[in-house]
Amino acid sequence: MDKIRPFKAVFYNQDKIGHLSKVVCPPYDIISSNAQERYHKLHPNNLIHILFGKDMPGEDKYQRAAKYLKDWLKDGILIQDENPAIYFYSHQYNLKGEKRTRLGFISLLRLGDNSLPIFKHEHTRLAPKEDRFKLLKETKANLSPIFVVFKDKKRIINRIFQKYLQNEEPFINITDEEKNIHKIWRVSSPQIIDGIQKSMSGEDVFIADGHHRYEVACNYRQELIEKLGREAPEENFNFILSYFTNTDPRGLTILAVHRLLKLDPDFDFSVFKSNLRNYFDVEEVKGKQAFFLLMEKGGRGEHVLGMYKDKKYYLLRLKNIKLLDKMIDSKSKEFKSLDVSILNVIILKKLLGLSIENNERLAFSSDAQDFISCVDREPSYLAFFLNPVKIQQITSVALNGEKMPSKSTYFYPKVLSGLVINKHE
Repeated sequence: MDKIRPFKAVFYNQDKIGHLSKVVCPPYDIISSNAQERYHKLHPNNLIHILFGKDMPGEDKYQRAAKYLKDWLKDGILIQDENPAIYFYSHQYNLKGEKRTRLGFISLLRLGDNSLPIFKHEHTRLAPKEDRFKLLKETKANLSPIFVVFKDKKRIINRIFQKYLQNEEPFINITDEEKNIHKIWRVSSPQIIDGIQKSMSGEDVFIADGHHRYEVACNYRQELIEKLGREAPEENFNFILSYFTNTDPRGLTILAVHRLLKLDPDFDFSVFKSNLRNYFDVEEVKGKQAFFLLMEKGGRGEHVLGMYKDKKYYLLRLKNIKLLDKMIDSKSKEFKSLDVSILNVIILKKLLGLSIENNERLAFSSDAQDFISCVDREPSYLAFFLNPVKIQQITSVALNGEKMPSKSTYFYPKVLSGLVINKHE
């Protein structure tokens, strides 16, 4: 059985819509309530109306989403490709003033089982899965792709793009709100598609973003198999819309996810610093720029965490990684060596006595300045900073059958929702 499959994408009719930037949006799980409202007002056909509809009294938002999808197809706002294709996707973005390009493709990914493992690295929560399940069941469509990485041992992405696409005009070309450029080309040649499928057959596939949607698709598949009373391996419900890119760090960016902690009223920072010295070399650094530069540099060869309180920056250098062997006895060496594991186990759990999962006193963000500002405004906050997790660490943990600690990774930038949709046959 093929691991990936071409499909007839549903996409916006540019003759009717005009500027596609008005109808696309980010993945649902990073859209704040304010952004949700803004996208609803941006355009009556913005995908947000289907992907992340508002709660309205007396209305089922999932049935409403399905009606929108049906009506937009009927009215030609959305149209479907004539032939199955694999869609190559170039995403140009800026990171700290540096221009980068991430190249990949969008196709269908066969949902995993014992004979075809798909590696996951993130814990999931029940509420988002219930929400996405209801939406999938009503719309019968993958509205946005999950984000998947693989090593691309045969350089299939670059090889196909350079040979067939780089001199061709994309059929979708969007500049988004952040001035990132998204371009989509279709590959419908059966011969080229067959070559891509064969190259992908030996690749390990890792989910970067979209764990909730992936598990929902698996649950949906199981429900339909039970209704049919038999396996149906070639039916569309055995697949999920997926964006594939390789693990090349020149295009793949993973941002750190920092922590903001609401402190107890009786918290004593001087005592806490003293206790930290049992496990870390604690060094105060003058100035934000020097602090983050030293943190990044130190993280290349040792375990370094950052801390901010009372307008002071501190580097925390772990004295001995073997300390974690006594504190975590059921995890792999790769899991124990994660900076986020060190923060969770030594600082949050042992020194502060916190339960790590579902702790309402912890906030998470990839925006360090946001947390610095919070600490400056409110003395009862303490910020911890992390270096980004490396893709090799993620894949190693996943191959061990383990999950990364919650809120460990932020793949940047996100894949836009509304570029292509997979409507189940």
